[in-house]
Amino acid sequence: MNRLSLAPMFFALALSCGAFAQSSAAPPAVVPHDTVAQDTVDVPTLMQAYHDAVVGHDGNRLAALFLPEGSTWINVLGDTAYERVKKAKPDAAKIRISNYKAFATLVSTTKDNFNPTHTNVHILTDGIVASVYFDFVFLINGKEQNRGSEMWQLVKGANGWRIAAITYSSNPLPA
Repeated sequence: MNRLSLAPMFFALALSCGAFAQSSAAPPAVVPHDTVAQDTVDVPTLMQAYHDAVVGHDGNRLAALFLPEGSTWINVLGDTAYERVKKAKPDAAKIRISNYKAFATLVSTTKDNFNPTHTNVHILTDGIVASVYFDFVFLINGKEQNRGSEMWQLVKGANGWRIAAITYSSNPLPA
């Protein structure tokens, strides 16, 4: 796919994650406990497991990194991107609230190669809760499609670290 055909797909992803979450797709299968335990041993390992799951099209592994209930996924379009989207779709929302299931489904079903890159990572933790803030560039088939900043809220339960919420700014490239 070329950049022009991917840009609308990414806008659709950014604006309609809620539609995926409400689809009739089956929930992700259970990932073996030992895999989850290894993926959630510490915050950097959790982040690497997230990346590996996205790159590897493993929606089940990705889903296992989140709290099963209550995890929130918030996408906020940057001002320029929002104005661009509003021209095509006047009722477009600037803030979209969804959950991880939509992205896990997309990761599992896409034929495109996704590669989220994270830089300037800042982790704050007391060993029980953590906040992770970083800049990201989201590559699809090796080409930048989106960039912004992202925040993860993490909790450490009896079975390791889990993502409780992801909030990110979204600045997709124009088509």
